This record gives sequence, C-alpha cells and structure tokens, in this order.
Amino acid sequence: MLFFILFYFLVVILLSRSKRKESGFQDGLRKDLEELLPGCMIFKMDQQQGIPDLLVLYKDKWLSLECKQSKDANHQPNQDYYVDEMNRMSFSRFIYPENKGEILNEIRRSFKT
Repeated sequence: MLFFILFYFLVVILLSRSKRKESGFQDGLRKDLEELLPGCMIFKMDQQQGIPDLLVLYKDKWLSLECKQSKDANHQPNQDYYVDEMNRMSFSRFIYPENKGEILNEIRRSFKT
C-alpha cells in the first residue's frame, strides 16, 4: 500500500512540474509574440480536447499555437486535427523550445513584421 501512495505522489509531482515547464515556456512565448507582433491580442484557450493553447489576433490576421514542453511530448487526441485544420484557415503550429526560433521566423515572414 505504501508503494502505491508513493507512486501516486511521484506521478502528481512529475505532472505538476511538467505543467509548470510548459506554462513557463508559454509565458516567455507570449512576451516574444508581443514583441514580434506589437499590439497583438493573445488569448489562452479553454482546455477543450485538442484546441490549440493560444489564439493570437494581429491586425486582420490570426494564428494559433499548441505549446509543448518538448518535441517529444505526447499529442492529445484531436490536437493534430485542429492544428492542421486551423493551419488551412490561417496559421497554426505545434511549438516547443526546440523549434521556437523557427516558428517565430515563420510568423514574422507570414505576418510580414
């Protein structure tokens, strides 16, 4: 029984640390987007299954970003579908620390800032 209790707490700690890492990444990303797209509006989306984390409105354009803590992080059900569908409409990507610079450059080119 003690093993299961310890295992449970270990999982809870690791998951909360994982969420903090992703949240810290998102905070830095928001600052980068505000510098790249002055006057943009950034919305944290509801955690509906698969909807990208951030919606960014800039002038007459928009983009969505699904933030991951690493390139190897698991994709939740429907995330690929929504990122692909929203990319067909405008601009949508998975973003993580390893590709952040590349994605920001794509945004810069696409939004001509």
